[in-house]
Amino acid sequence: MTESSIRLNTIATFLTGEVIGNPDTPICGASSLTDAAAGQITFLSDRKHLSVAKATTASAMLVTQAESTIPCAQIAVPNPALAFARLVKAFFTETYSPRGISAEMHRGNHVEIGNDGSIWPFVSIADHVRIGDRVTLFPGVFIGAGSKIGDDCLLYPNVTVRERSQIGHRVIIHSGTVVGSDGFGYIQDKGVHEKMPQIGYVVIEDDVEIGANAAIDRATFGQTVIGKGTKIDNLVQIAHNVTIGEHSLIVAQAGIAGSSTLGHHTTLAGQAGVSDHVTIGDQVIVTAQTGVPRDVPPQQVVSGTPAMPHKLWLRASQTLQRLPEMYQRLRDLEKRLRALEEDRRK
Repeated sequence: MTESSIRLNTIATFLTGEVIGNPDTPICGASSLTDAAAGQITFLSDRKHLSVAKATTASAMLVTQAESTIPCAQIAVPNPALAFARLVKAFFTETYSPRGISAEMHRGNHVEIGNDGSIWPFVSIADHVRIGDRVTLFPGVFIGAGSKIGDDCLLYPNVTVRERSQIGHRVIIHSGTVVGSDGFGYIQDKGVHEKMPQIGYVVIEDDVEIGANAAIDRATFGQTVIGKGTKIDNLVQIAHNVTIGEHSLIVAQAGIAGSSTLGHHTTLAGQAGVSDHVTIGDQVIVTAQTGVPRDVPPQQVVSGTPAMPHKLWLRASQTLQRLPEMYQRLRDLEKRLRALEEDRRK
């Protein structure tokens, strides 16, 4: 965070927004709508939170339109949340400053490390590894033999990148994640599970972010691919030979079985599961806890187990809640039917 203040008009110019109020309002920090204090800027993303915004002590707020009941200066922008993210990145985060290469790292043979790197103590880099410019490797990071790490990557403590993995530019990997672990491949013979050697590798394209304690398995043969701009949450399992298209979202505890393919801009919500050899089309949304056993066409929203169109699942869920009542009505009808049959026999 910056120690000096910034004029509100400077922020508005950066965001191409319109100032409502004093353009010389000094801003020295940013925070959430509920936590922002004097001297800070916040944002209102939805007017349903207007009652909270009215009570703010912040000095400024990003809004979509002027709000006369908000007691601070404002900047009107089309998308306050997006604008807020950009201003925080531009004004209130620390700029990268290289710390150099620690003497307490392990460096294998034929390792290439680019300029302005930050390699912390107790990093282990195996043979024939190439690391780009301005890469940060925190303590406990392991980079396996033959791997490549692109420019401006950030690997947090205890990340493991197994052999021959290829990581693009501006990739962020959070603590505890393993890239390139062996795929779960076995062949049963007379009750014994024979391991299929996993001799492929992982490709992570540019601008991917991977959360903590995720696992991305190497391919049995060929590649496991994470497409450009994809964001992966904590505790996600991606099996061997999976391909995920560009700019997809994989949310916490989701799992994708081997050799499945996801199109671009797909979303797997929390705890969703995809079976092996399934193809999910572009721009599909798989809602939370959905199980996908078969292919899904593009631009669908699916829910339930097995997955079905979301609207059908909503109707089925409503029916499920009424099952006890429907069951009781069925029993009553059966009793009445039996009584009528007995009367006829008499």
